[in-house]
Amino acid sequence: MDLQAFFKMSYGLYVLSSAFDGKQNGCIVNTVTQVTAEPPKVAVAVSKQNLTTSLIERSGLFNAVALTEEATMDLIGRFGFRSGREEDKFAGIPHGADANGVWYPTETASAMFSCKVIDKLDLDTHVLFVGKSIEAVKLSDAPVMTYDYYHKVKKGETPPNAPSYKKPAEKHGWRCKVCGYIYEGEELPPDFICPICKKDASFFERI
Repeated sequence: MDLQAFFKMSYGLYVLSSAFDGKQNGCIVNTVTQVTAEPPKVAVAVSKQNLTTSLIERSGLFNAVALTEEATMDLIGRFGFRSGREEDKFAGIPHGADANGVWYPTETASAMFSCKVIDKLDLDTHVLFVGKSIEAVKLSDAPVMTYDYYHKVKKGETPPNAPSYKKPAEKHGWRCKVCGYIYEGEELPPDFICPICKKDASFFERI
């Protein structure tokens, strides 16, 4: 089986959010798709390790925001490579709330889909949630960011717990053990901070 064939599938880049008992959180995912039109239903796959997954399972609610090509690596790093168990990901950024009170980022957002979970499937490392859409809002006419654009133009990395993760090509330098960012150079400055996940030099390993 040629696993590289799967890389030809088209993906977007989304912030998936949920809330339960006063806790709001979101994470970056690339597998969000509409599965029926009438009524509109949306499916999303998310890692079992993510706090957002736990919030969805407990609340039965989620929303997904399609990011535009203008989305910054700081925003992507905040939601994609940091833990909501350690920080408030929504702190200090523009955000709105859907009809269920679940927050979502509004900056560089193209559209928001709010859903109520009607089914789920255990996928070993991930959970596939199927939600019936109860709200959909167009937020921008800007081009949406595809996963291919994220890699080729933004030079973004794929987190190890993403469905489409593949081991990076061999490089020399220092790799962040959290997000995979690579610092190319013989010596890593002791005060270096990862530009993606904001971890310090102690989280880097030589490669």
